[in-house]
Amino acid sequence: MNTLGYAILSSLGRNPCSGYQLVRYLEVLWPAKHSQIYPLLTKMEKNGLLEFEHIEQTSKPDKKIYSITEKGRETLEKWVTELPSDPIIRDEFFIKIYSIWLSNEENAKKLIQDRISKLEQTVALREENIAKIEQAHGKNGLEMTSKHFGGYILFNRRNRLDEEEISWCKWVLNLIEKAKLNNLLLGIMVGKLNIIIQDTTLIY
Repeated sequence: MNTLGYAILSSLGRNPCSGYQLVRYLEVLWPAKHSQIYPLLTKMEKNGLLEFEHIEQTSKPDKKIYSITEKGRETLEKWVTELPSDPIIRDEFFIKIYSIWLSNEENAKKLIQDRISKLEQTVALREENIAKIEQAHGKNGLEMTSKHFGGYILFNRRNRLDEEEISWCKWVLNLIEKAKLNNLLLGIMVGKLNIIIQDTTLIY
């Protein structure tokens, strides 16, 4: 089973949920698309790692609520003790940043400002989730054995990382502004030097 499968078991180990809810829960663990999740849910159900309850709805389409089985829990428990693989980070933003020298100042600043805006929105949403957990269980009352403990510390970790990236983005914007100011000052100095040269030429 791939890592996404274990991420699904981790989410279902906390609370039974629908495939749609899984997509949202997995954002903090192992982001995946619907097209990746639903086929894997079917395969895992056939392998006895999870089960589902068919829920009929009148005003909405029927849905399946998935939950982890005892076999799924044992599989997850065994996997948790294994050493994790080296992390792989893929982010299109960083490729664009790496080639930012091909952009003009306006587009470069917009790229970074949009990133800041998106990160700030994400941080705000996570803070709401963190507040709900703290309200329900207490900031200092969460024990490691609680199903909510892992989510709580991961939400905080992601927020700290995003806040650090926001700080980094602002630092980059400051670098761009400084470079612009230095170029402006250099232009003024060159202009003044040309005037001095011209005045000297007139005198002689």
